[in-house]
Amino acid sequence: MRIAFYAPLKPPTHGTPSGDRRVAGLLMDALAHAGHRVELACTFRSFDGEGDAARQEALRRQGEAFAQRLAADWGKRPAATRPELWFTYHLYYKAPDWLGPAVSASLGIPYVIAEASHAPKRAGGAWALGHEAAAHAIGAAQLLLCPSREDMACLEPLAARARIALLPPFLDAAPYQAAAGQRTVHRAFFSERYALDEAVPWIVVAAMMRHGDKLASYRALGAALSQLEDAPWRLLVAGDGPARAEVEAQLERSVPGRACFLGALSEKELAHAYAACDLCAWPAVNEAYGMALLEAQAAGVPVVACAVRGVPEVVIDGRTGLLAPAGDDAALAGHIRSLLADAGRRRALGREAAAFVAGERSLDAAAQRIGAELARLVPG
Repeated sequence: MRIAFYAPLKPPTHGTPSGDRRVAGLLMDALAHAGHRVELACTFRSFDGEGDAARQEALRRQGEAFAQRLAADWGKRPAATRPELWFTYHLYYKAPDWLGPAVSASLGIPYVIAEASHAPKRAGGAWALGHEAAAHAIGAAQLLLCPSREDMACLEPLAARARIALLPPFLDAAPYQAAAGQRTVHRAFFSERYALDEAVPWIVVAAMMRHGDKLASYRALGAALSQLEDAPWRLLVAGDGPARAEVEAQLERSVPGRACFLGALSEKELAHAYAACDLCAWPAVNEAYGMALLEAQAAGVPVVACAVRGVPEVVIDGRTGLLAPAGDDAALAGHIRSLLADAGRRRALGREAAAFVAGERSLDAAAQRIGAELARLVPG
């Protein structure tokens, strides 16, 4: 099937690395893996982060113009070369989809959304226009693919339950599996480069360093780790961003001399860092689900996190890691302490984590899920 793909928040070709860019690319890969021909429909960004009504109105006009142009251009093509389905990834009140519903209606093709969210509290507020547009798109979609059951419940007031399906977070596990097979080599590399003692457990965290929820997570991590000063461990931090100075200062105050900052890493380098470590810890403040938690598990590393939003879809408590109640720094610290003290349990959870990702959260598994759902819309 020929699929037009669109990501209103951030296209997969965007120059700044982020979880959104990563997931958009993975979705395109999964669709191709399922046998479809995927075309990036447009790189237009509808995002307004300031609640600027004038900007939102300008974006609406631009989006509608793009939609008209795409529909007209595709309408002139031979039927055998037009898109047969429109697929939008991640829309919400700050980044609504002004293109997909209009183009789909014009061409008479199914409209599908992956990772839509609806926030009733935004009605009539600074993002009222985007809120209304997101609700309209959700109502127009023939299929809504959700990364968590919490997201599914939020969409039910706007769409029939039969049009909502679970598509848990996934990734291409191959780079992480390969890294895990060379754990000894990677551990020796990081030990030599950063003067780390291989005899003590290493805790890894990988996250963008930006203000808001990410910085709040780093602060919560520091608060939890400050309760473990009596235990031997080191913290390896992969990431960069505009709040890096604050992150480094916060962790140095909370756990002086324990954190090692690796900076921004490529996917391959990050896989090596995960594989070299003993556990991953992240409070996940307001995290949608946490791709980094999935990456760590793919490398055979158990995760300690908080049971926030979609995180329980990624970390299976007691099987692939341990989950603390949201916002409970003491409980998070307790789970980290228990794994620091028990290498056997760390290894057992790590083996289960790798098997979980390989079997249930792989690119193959996602392609099968997506393929089956799309086949219901366009048989054959």
